[in-house]
Amino acid sequence: MVPPGASARVLVVCEGNICRSPAAEVLLRSRLGDAPVDVASAGLAARVDQRVDGSVRRLLQARGLRADGVGRQLTADLVAASDVVLTMTRAQRSDVVSRVPAAVRRTFALREFAALARLVDVPDGRDPAQRLTGLVADAGRARALRGPAGGDDDIPDPYGGSEEAHARSFALVEEAVTELVTVLTGAAADAA
Repeated sequence: MVPPGASARVLVVCEGNICRSPAAEVLLRSRLGDAPVDVASAGLAARVDQRVDGSVRRLLQARGLRADGVGRQLTADLVAASDVVLTMTRAQRSDVVSRVPAAVRRTFALREFAALARLVDVPDGRDPAQRLTGLVADAGRARALRGPAGGDDDIPDPYGGSEEAHARSFALVEEAVTELVTVLTGAAADAA
């Protein structure tokens, strides 16, 4: 677990790193605000140095957010430096773990991790970085509570698709980010 005030590191991964993972990166960073959590993204087969897809930029801009990044290739060093790796699909999770087997216990599909976050009892009085690392530590046990058929955790790749396809994928990313941030910031406990 990270000490109080220290930063936790989140790496969000998709295929090309120009649609889903940068959307999740920007949304997480924005919604966590000043929390001591560093968020970055990369792609398994990144479109290196390409700007974030125009549809994703427009969806973020509609929320007052900017995506200024460019595609970046996933490396073993990026995975090793992260406290948690969040992918857009279960297949991508498997791909990350096959590349960096030591990351098996801290790599999850984003929607899976958000669902697991609701099942883990995160103690009060912790900052978001501590909550995140505690959640990662307890997520394996929470998988058993969720069961083997926890639902469809995949967020479809909208690349090359219609505006509607981008909007559907973005909505799934945004929903998962909202659920996760609620747990990490303690907003669920505050509302109770």
